[in-house]
Amino acid sequence: MGVSHKALVLGAGFVTKPTVQILSDAGVDVTVACRTLSSAQSLCHSIKNTTPVSLDANDQQGLDSALEKVDVVISLIPYTFHATVIKSAIRTKTNVITTSYVSPAMMELDAEAKEAGITVLNEIGLDPGIDHLYAVKTIKEVHDAGGKITSFLSYCCGLPAPEASDNPLGYKFSWSARGVLLALRNDAKFWQDGKIVEVKGKELMSSAKPIFIYPAFALVGYPNRDSTPYKERYSIPEAQTILRGSMRYQGFPELVRVLVDMGFLSEDPVDFLKPPSTGSSGPPTWAEATAHVLGSSSASESDLIWAISSKHTFSSNDDKSRILAGIKWLGLLSSTERITPRSNPLDTLCATLERKMAYGEDERDMVLLQHKFGVENKDGSKEVRTSTLLEYGDPKGYSAMAKLVGVPCGVATLRVLEGKIKEKGVLAPLTWEVAGPLLEDLKEGYGISMVEKTEL
Repeated sequence: MGVSHKALVLGAGFVTKPTVQILSDAGVDVTVACRTLSSAQSLCHSIKNTTPVSLDANDQQGLDSALEKVDVVISLIPYTFHATVIKSAIRTKTNVITTSYVSPAMMELDAEAKEAGITVLNEIGLDPGIDHLYAVKTIKEVHDAGGKITSFLSYCCGLPAPEASDNPLGYKFSWSARGVLLALRNDAKFWQDGKIVEVKGKELMSSAKPIFIYPAFALVGYPNRDSTPYKERYSIPEAQTILRGSMRYQGFPELVRVLVDMGFLSEDPVDFLKPPSTGSSGPPTWAEATAHVLGSSSASESDLIWAISSKHTFSSNDDKSRILAGIKWLGLLSSTERITPRSNPLDTLCATLERKMAYGEDERDMVLLQHKFGVENKDGSKEVRTSTLLEYGDPKGYSAMAKLVGVPCGVATLRVLEGKIKEKGVLAPLTWEVAGPLLEDLKEGYGISMVEKTEL
């Protein structure tokens, strides 16, 4: 590919670098734009064909001006900005790539995008992304052979590798903890045995159950948002069960349930948790903050434990001991450790989680994704097919999550630049015409693939 192609990348987060590197290696001139110029400069350091700039996506004139100079814009900023970016792309007739789910606000721009003659390709990271490619592949193979998909279960997780899962939640943060915790409050909906099952956000962690993929991993899974549209999205109206979910190490849901019952996933403002004024004695201790959130008149450890027990019913004494040990490890009962006040329980807790549960310099992350298809063949015989991806990060290179989001994004961008994805409008890789070549490019060019097996 010649250097005549130009791309604009919005955002300089941890998944951005693999995308930029792929485009640079292909001879694409890449402009990396971030509100903070230093972040863009840091990302571009030592990568050829790159130019860092400062740009605010809310600046319509500046955004339009930047898009007029390029052939494609890759939006890796928060999904709430994507519709704004697409509107600018429609005005400037610029193709768009995102790794995010297609939101209603984005889909509303489909007709205008088609009229402008642009491709707006979304959902091309890991989940969503790689998961789509292999779901489409197996479903096509089964349908082409005259068979039916009777059930589809898909679970994905980004976790610390087992040796790095050394805290009570078995989890670590490589970015904001807020988004991770907020996702644990989402309602979920899925198909089970021909009926729609709904799970309220408050009960999401209670719905977690063991997931058996490899015996070495003690995993639990729970449904992720709304899986019901996938009957139509994946063209499997015959499927009686459809569930897309997330996984965590065992013990995670139980501890999170206690945090919910304590009130620590609340975004309601609390004066006691506001940053202290100048000249005050400083922020309260965690024990004092926890007492306030619990409504306890005492901040002693024994009284706090009693207050927690009054709000949550533990399944056993062993369960209670383990979870309370986790609460203590987080520091929530400490009479010496002071909070980082952020005005509400959720954000105040996040400040501590991000500090105590960050990845160490030599620690690696892990991504595990599995599809499980129930199949009824044309002759009436039944089988189970699985597609499994297990990837570990490289502490001296890309994390597993950065690689598996950033590389598919970069590969898809190249295909759009080369005119190999011809569909116009707002789309996702849900047809074999789009998904098949992407799957092959990732497998042959980057060794990214899912292991497929059949169990009779």
